Amino acid sequence: MISDGFGQASEAMARAYMEQKGGNMQWASGLDSVLVGSVRTRSSDTWVTDSAAGATAYSCALKTYNGAIGVDRDGRACGTVLEAAKLHGYLTGLVTTARITHATPAAFAAHVVDRDMEDLIAQQLLTHGTVGGGSESNEKRRIVPLVDVMFGGGLCHFVPDGSTDPVRGCRSDSVDLWKAAQASGYTAITERRDFDSLANKSPSLPVLGLFAPSHMDYEIDRKQGGGNQPSLQEMTLRALDLLNKQQQQQQKQANSTGFFIMIEGARIDMAGHDNDPATHLHDILEYWRTVDKVRAFVDANPDTLLVSTSDHETGGLTLGIDPQYLWHPQLLDPVNRSAESICSDLRGALSDDSIEDYVSETVFPKYLGISNATDAEIESVVDAAGKDSKKCKRTVGNV
Repeated sequence: MISDGFGQASEAMARAYMEQKGGNMQWASGLDSVLVGSVRTRSSDTWVTDSAAGATAYSCALKTYNGAIGVDRDGRACGTVLEAAKLHGYLTGLVTTARITHATPAAFAAHVVDRDMEDLIAQQLLTHGTVGGGSESNEKRRIVPLVDVMFGGGLCHFVPDGSTDPVRGCRSDSVDLWKAAQASGYTAITERRDFDSLANKSPSLPVLGLFAPSHMDYEIDRKQGGGNQPSLQEMTLRALDLLNKQQQQQQKQANSTGFFIMIEGARIDMAGHDNDPATHLHDILEYWRTVDKVRAFVDANPDTLLVSTSDHETGGLTLGIDPQYLWHPQLLDPVNRSAESICSDLRGALSDDSIEDYVSETVFPKYLGISNATDAEIESVVDAAGKDSKKCKRTVGNV
């Protein structure tokens, strides 16, 4: 499990929030009782690693340059732990709240010299290969998918340019990977109802579930949206169930060795980049809830190893600032929308003469829980709405 962009200050923030919210100053997350230590991360070309080099360090056990996906510092492909597991007969899975083609999941199952090559990553994620049939094995060689279960976002990278089926494609070519996946035997789903039905159908693997054209919603927005997308813990539990049932079935045929799965709380990282503390908080809490679910699975299946770690920190979060070192966790509680979704609305209202009223009467009191916003704060958000997306999101997050 990887909590992307999750640093120590972020952990302290989320823990303090839970302590104050519940009135229990001894509150602890599911990770606290299994804490081993901290890790220093860096890439081969900078002191601050990005997610690509960080994930490649975990998947391939080597340092590489920022932007590298499953390749060493010279651009040569390196074997990943997921590929090694597959070679030894394990089932495999990837779960993320980012695009499935994004840096962290990609580094476990793809090999490209630049993380932005997501069209190519998408193709590699659907790779099939042969396993079994070694000189000391009686098992016949089998053609199997590299990844048996994939849940996340990023559907547009599987749909050709110009197509709108099932979403508007964002590939730079005419390759239709979505139809190719279906033709090669994947149970391919995009809707919440189809995801929920997996609990009853127990489909044969592989399963590919992509629930958003790009990244999945932040947890704070997902809940406001009525849960039309599955949460990280829901995707994780479904993936564990599918893999566990399949490997139990294979055990009866004496050709199962278990499974490997990488689970990423991806959008912790992105909210940190946006300097959006409330959104950052809710994705951290969802990751912790997911850890609790996985630990329960491990308790029920004691031959399972769980490792949870982070790759780097994002946003430079500071709790308390000179001279008083005060911060108030409870101020995050009434916030109910991400800066990303607020800025999306603001950009749509730019031509409206009443945008200042919208900011003062809706954004601050209804979305951010601030009833005493100053004229300067209101004006800063109105002004940022006309700037680039990053400027707008950081302005909203900082108020």
